[in-house]
Amino acid sequence: MIEYNELINKLMFTNVNDIVSLKLFLFVIFTFLLSLAIDIILGELPGRIHPVVIMGSIINFFKNMFINIRNRLSGVLTVLCAGIVLCILLLVIYFIFKINIVLLFIVFTILLSSTYSVNMLLQTAIDVKDDLNEDINKARRSVSYLVSRDTDELTESFIVSAVIESLTENITDSYVAPILYFFIFALIILICPIENHLYFLLLIPMLYRLSNTMDAMLGYKSDELIHIGFFPAKIDDILNYIPSRIAGLFVVISAFILGLDGKNSFNVMMRDARKCPSPNSGYTMASTAGALNIQLIKKDTYILGDSNKEIVADDISKAVNLSKLSIVLFTITVIVLFTLVYVIL
Repeated sequence: MIEYNELINKLMFTNVNDIVSLKLFLFVIFTFLLSLAIDIILGELPGRIHPVVIMGSIINFFKNMFINIRNRLSGVLTVLCAGIVLCILLLVIYFIFKINIVLLFIVFTILLSSTYSVNMLLQTAIDVKDDLNEDINKARRSVSYLVSRDTDELTESFIVSAVIESLTENITDSYVAPILYFFIFALIILICPIENHLYFLLLIPMLYRLSNTMDAMLGYKSDELIHIGFFPAKIDDILNYIPSRIAGLFVVISAFILGLDGKNSFNVMMRDARKCPSPNSGYTMASTAGALNIQLIKKDTYILGDSNKEIVADDISKAVNLSKLSIVLFTITVIVLFTLVYVIL
């Protein structure tokens, strides 16, 4: 009789765990898909309430506080303080909306959509191409918002190169990396459930976005930022190390599927990816250059690919299509792998 009761209790406990696991699995899948739909259809949130804009204000506050410390400790303090503030803000939001699962689902989905940017990534490149077809000076102004180089005298070929570089470099940090970390942590909490797991599930991609924003604001070797930007830049390099290489491989696969030069895409990626100052940005840029059989050139910095043909405005459209398919394939892959692991568990 005792053994029978123990068996019943064990089965009941297992069933409860299975229900919790299923709820978490469905929550992850549906919030992700809905957040992706929000980003693709509606685009970015208004600037005044956009989490990345708020992150920028937090970073700027601590930058001004610590920048007079003329050593790398200033960057460490900025990262720590900005991270703590973000954790607290997100915790407050989580506990406010935790009382109602529907509200929590909505807020979670909206905040998750702000950690990546597919719509803006692709549309920006298309807009510059349209500007280039209309007026080169207009295109120069548009591309100046995408790259740090001087764009006043850029020729058409250098404008096209700058657009493709910006587009493909950002495949990693604008989509692949935050989504990869979101699903990795989702797997971790499926295997090892923790209290308030939804808070931590959202916190992971938000912290990635904070790190990436910090690198974008501080990670320059200018006299002002050389010290405070060192630590944020190194963290961003570490966080993007694996995602950038995964993204590069998806570009290669997409090149084969689209009938582009997939073999050259892989060869150029392996040959040229490390030519960039960043240890990560070259993988998607070089693989794209190889796929399109063009050279991507940043003067006095790097040359990626071979000049097998002249680079023209239509190459932007090809790069956009290549980026789109890479994103689609990556999305399908992470969902399928996440589902398979859930089923196996």
